[in-house]
Amino acid sequence: MDEDDAISALSDLGLSNYEAKVFVALQKLGTGTARDIHSVTDVPRSQVYGAAETLQERGLVELQQSKPIQYRPVSLDAAKSHLRDRFERTQERAFDYLETAQNEFVDGEEEREDVWSVDGRDAVSSRLEQLVEEAESRIVFAVHDASLFTRGIADALRERADAGVSILVVTDNPAVHNRVEDLPVIDMPGGPEEHRAGRVAVVDDDTMLISVFGENENESAIWSSQTGFAAILSQFIDARLEDAARD
Repeated sequence: MDEDDAISALSDLGLSNYEAKVFVALQKLGTGTARDIHSVTDVPRSQVYGAAETLQERGLVELQQSKPIQYRPVSLDAAKSHLRDRFERTQERAFDYLETAQNEFVDGEEEREDVWSVDGRDAVSSRLEQLVEEAESRIVFAVHDASLFTRGIADALRERADAGVSILVVTDNPAVHNRVEDLPVIDMPGGPEEHRAGRVAVVDDDTMLISVFGENENESAIWSSQTGFAAILSQFIDARLEDAARD
């Protein structure tokens, strides 16, 4: 990370661009006047005063009432604490509202057969982890490509196994076997490479996720929970597993 990255990251944490630049400049100077800060950054001198005062209000900068005024940053540990607290308070305010606004215009009696889509490998992994973490009785997870069996998914499966949830990993790849020696694994031929799904998960017999790869190896998935669609696909997977066990 260079200085521009650090300034961008501080901006993401709630500082204005000028505030971030002044704070970085003070880290370099230790203590400095507005003139000193202006000399090591592109913040106009007239804007340094306002940025420094706002940083003081945020608890990130201390002022010495001298002529000229001297500024110095608080310790990095203190700065991290202030920014963390501010971020958490902002997050809480936002999500407190979102909780009250959730489903505000949804008819509570409406029943829908929802099938949702997810695009991108990271997004699919995140959704899989969430579905696994919510499992109460049973999980079947099928995967061919070992790189799709992420550490997050493996950890979530182990946590659910420790909680008493029945786990079954289905694969035809020895590399996957090696990653989950502590979990039940069965072999199931996946058919031609071009016809293989990316990842398949069955959770509690009423939740399904299936991913496939499209152009440029982009992974996309559909998933559904507590719907007839999910129940039918779950029954189909169970039938395939029974056939494989008999073979």
